[in-house]
Amino acid sequence: MSDELQQTLFQMGNETQTDPVTCLGLTFKNDETRRAYFTEELRKKIPELRGIDGFPIGDEEAILDLSDPPYYTVCPNPWVKDIVSEWENEKRQDRVEYHREPLAIDISEGKTDPVYNVHSYHTKVPYKAIMKYLLHYTKPGDVVFDGFSGTGMTGLAAQMCGDSEVVKSLNLQKNTNVEVGERKAVLSDLSTIASFITYNYNNSFNRDEFTRISDEIQMHLRAECSWMYETIHNFNEEKIRKDTPDLVMGSINYVIWSDVFTCIDCSNELVFWDCAVDQEKGEIKKEIKCPYCLSINPKTKYEHLWEKKYDKEIDTVTNRAVQVPVIINYSFENKNFEKKPDEYDFSVLQKIDNYDIKDWVPTNQLSTGVNTNQPIRSHGVTNVHHFYTKRNLIALSVLVRLSNKYKNSAINFLVSSMLTRATQMNRIHLKYYFFGGGGYNAGYLKGTLYISSLPIETSVVKQLVDRIKAFSRGMINKNKLRNIVISTNSITENLLEENSIDYIFTDPPFGANIMYSELNIIWESWLKVFTNNSNEAIINHVQEKGLKEYQTLMLQSFKTYYKALKPGRWMTVEFSNSQASVWNAIREAIEKAGFIIANVSALDKKQGSFKAVTTTSAVKQDLVISAYKPKTIFVDKIANEQNTEESAWTFVNQYLENLPVYVGEKGTAELIVERTPRILFDRMVAYHVQHGYTVPISSADFQIGVEQRFPMRDGMAFLEIQVAEYDKKRTIAKEFAQMSIFVCDENSAIEWIRQQLMKKPQTRQDLHPIYMKEIQHIAKHEVLPELDALLEQNFLRYDSVEDVPSQIHTYLSTDYKDLRNLKKNDPDLKLKAKDRWYVPDPNKQADLEKLREKSLLREFEAYREELVDNRKKLKQFRTEAIRAGFKKAWGGKDYQSIVTIGEHLPEKVLQEDDKLLMYYDNAQIRLGL
Repeated sequence: MSDELQQTLFQMGNETQTDPVTCLGLTFKNDETRRAYFTEELRKKIPELRGIDGFPIGDEEAILDLSDPPYYTVCPNPWVKDIVSEWENEKRQDRVEYHREPLAIDISEGKTDPVYNVHSYHTKVPYKAIMKYLLHYTKPGDVVFDGFSGTGMTGLAAQMCGDSEVVKSLNLQKNTNVEVGERKAVLSDLSTIASFITYNYNNSFNRDEFTRISDEIQMHLRAECSWMYETIHNFNEEKIRKDTPDLVMGSINYVIWSDVFTCIDCSNELVFWDCAVDQEKGEIKKEIKCPYCLSINPKTKYEHLWEKKYDKEIDTVTNRAVQVPVIINYSFENKNFEKKPDEYDFSVLQKIDNYDIKDWVPTNQLSTGVNTNQPIRSHGVTNVHHFYTKRNLIALSVLVRLSNKYKNSAINFLVSSMLTRATQMNRIHLKYYFFGGGGYNAGYLKGTLYISSLPIETSVVKQLVDRIKAFSRGMINKNKLRNIVISTNSITENLLEENSIDYIFTDPPFGANIMYSELNIIWESWLKVFTNNSNEAIINHVQEKGLKEYQTLMLQSFKTYYKALKPGRWMTVEFSNSQASVWNAIREAIEKAGFIIANVSALDKKQGSFKAVTTTSAVKQDLVISAYKPKTIFVDKIANEQNTEESAWTFVNQYLENLPVYVGEKGTAELIVERTPRILFDRMVAYHVQHGYTVPISSADFQIGVEQRFPMRDGMAFLEIQVAEYDKKRTIAKEFAQMSIFVCDENSAIEWIRQQLMKKPQTRQDLHPIYMKEIQHIAKHEVLPELDALLEQNFLRYDSVEDVPSQIHTYLSTDYKDLRNLKKNDPDLKLKAKDRWYVPDPNKQADLEKLREKSLLREFEAYREELVDNRKKLKQFRTEAIRAGFKKAWGGKDYQSIVTIGEHLPEKVLQEDDKLLMYYDNAQIRLGL
């Protein structure tokens, strides 16, 4: 750039702002000139950017008006790579090799924080919870990435890591890795309202300027709109005269409206509030009695009363469900009062109804969708402005016009926070309304566009006052937005350089939980820029996206994450969905992308602690998934060693290196399930299958190999450099807590038995009663072998012929005083040990594994023969036999058998079993299906 151009840019702008700023090597007179320059640059780039996935739907000028380039664009941000590169050059170069263990903490912290309540959104992880992850996995100056950024809490957390007081309040003293200092953040989201909220949460905020402007807007809004929100205090007909000077007026806080229904028996009109609300119990009556014909019917039997009405805003006749005001809550001399609407109130509503709205309001039509169909069907809400009473629509249009004059992002953010709160989606909480306690305004039902039969119309004038207070409490005073870069695009479109990110925290969409683009229609209509949902990663039958399409989009998303993350670094995924099939889709997408899952922990909300997850039955809880991108040296080494046993041990070595060495508190050591041989084997198999490699070792040989190659403690494997640390901490713990097992299939049943016998070798008669209690939740399709078969195939029984095995001897000599200090061949000891089942040592375990595998493969072959020329699905089967057969077929590259059998399994079973799904999907890929 020439010196002349540099000088010109420096001299541009408002002379009242004199602080020079530097951005991407350019110096500007102030922030306004910086924004003006990059806005014009963005204008030039938009034609090319339109080809990028996720480019929003909207007018170019609206996109430019909302954007603050190069830090924030309401479209794909073309400066992301440049900014991240600049950040990387600013970082100090640490010589200490990076190493972190997975972290599992309570993600629910901070939802009462004032920051959290500044602006609503469908999902939001509290920034203080995210800070704990950032402080654990990163250092000051590190770059974090969130491609499903939502409200931008990851960015706010990155900035707040520089606030020593906030960091101190998190009580992370035990974590020696914690370093106070701001992190950098790359934030992107497909949703335009999400990126808008992200920008404003992370942008500069000048409290004094905000207060001054908001006070002015509040004054002007009252001047123009207060007439709509006035009601007569102590209504008296004799005082109602034109120009009567002694009318005493109150200010409306909110109005409760009610649906009107028609009786199916007599066709008379019924006001829902009058007939259906039980004021003594504070609830809706289960059956409604018609006051005219006295018939009694449930609500579902009554029909809405509809009216055809000319809509001036769209110049057409609409068919809308009739609603009438029933209660007015208002303030007079700082006290709240309630009344039923009177003649004056209805005259004001008539005046409002005849009012021609002078300012712009959004009138776009609702498209067909999972959520949008609900208000269309229930109340005839076909266009965005129908979500509002006309009174609130007028007031919002005035408020938007007033706020636009100031061109202040915080003020625009304030107004946007009111857009859904002012709709008819707000509903009443009857118990709180009648019996007190606050919270009578239940807000809108999250994740829906539902309009209840008793909506609350909150005064926009009153709401503005409340929102200003919330912003003053919650917005954080910050000087500049310089450590955050925000983009609006699909994460499937990578805007980052490879290996440029230090850490990823993400809370992606989970299946059909939330239809973001549909739910955002109200906000985005006011912004005039809409989400392009072609690559929205959700399950939505209207968009023709099922589980398979969702998984494909999630795989593309995690591939973007994988490419951007530096080798050896971590990704944290917050998961909240009750469907095992969605969890398996997410997990498989993570592993297919190349990540290695080191820990999956479920938040036990009753105990406030995390427990390891090994089965899909646990996904009814909130999960935290910790995964890492393996170092290049390990990836290459395993690739070179494929088809040899060494690839298995190379994987295990690097996997153990990334696991926590010790987990426990309050004198109790906990089992680290990922360190147990069975889970190590599963992880090793998953890695090889996902990369298209042959599994190089059998389960039996793997069990022996683990025992021979790695130090074992409490049934867990360690590296040599780790075991000393574990031993030191283990000696302090008085107890050892086993993982709690939920028995849902054969595999978990075996693990449960193993756990019982590890604690106490016992007879079949001792074990059977408690075992029967544990198997009450076995899946309907699962053929579970009898307890005797499971014991025979997986454990050993002492027959009293040889010496008492060490496993039984240790237990008996510890728990029975009279058997202490006896030799293993003592007759009394042998008698007490007779017929007790116990967990075999690895060498004998290997023999049992081989026998068990033969049995399972025989059953698999029986299924295969049964299904020849048979199109029926298998209704009941032994899942472990299918898994064993798939594993053998994969090793023999018999991918067709996997696909053929898979097609005969119930779809739900296939999608909810992670091992079956892994083999099936990868076999399809090998066959080109």
